[in-house]
Formats: sequence, structure tokens, C-alpha cells
Amino acid sequence: MTSQLKAGLMASLFAMIGLPLLFLAVSLASGVWEYFLFSLFPSFFAGFTGLLFTFQEIRKQRNAK
Repeated sequence: MTSQLKAGLMASLFAMIGLPLLFLAVSLASGVWEYFLFSLFPSFFAGFTGLLFTFQEIRKQRNAK
């Protein structure tokens, strides 16, 4: 796996896991849960889209060998 694919994978996982955790911390600190709830939907779609493209490229590289 190339470094570009690793970076794409890490960015996708950060979008799916890291951003909701960040907004969870903000919501816990402020008591306003809309921050967390409104971050789930876009974070999931951004991360999932990145994961799909990253896994597709990994599959292409494995089949090319």
C-alpha cells in the first residue's frame, strides 16, 4: 500500500471517527447536543466516500500485481 493510500485511509477514518468524537467533546462541554447530532450525518458520508475510493484503489493495486 502506497503512502497516498495510507493517507487517504487515515483521513477517511478521521472523518468517520475523529470528527464525531471532537463534536462529542464540544457537546459534553457546552451541553448543546445539536453540535454532535449535526456532525454525525456529514462525517459518516465524507468518511464512507473516502473509504470506498481508498478500498477501490487498494483492490486495483492488488489485482495489478
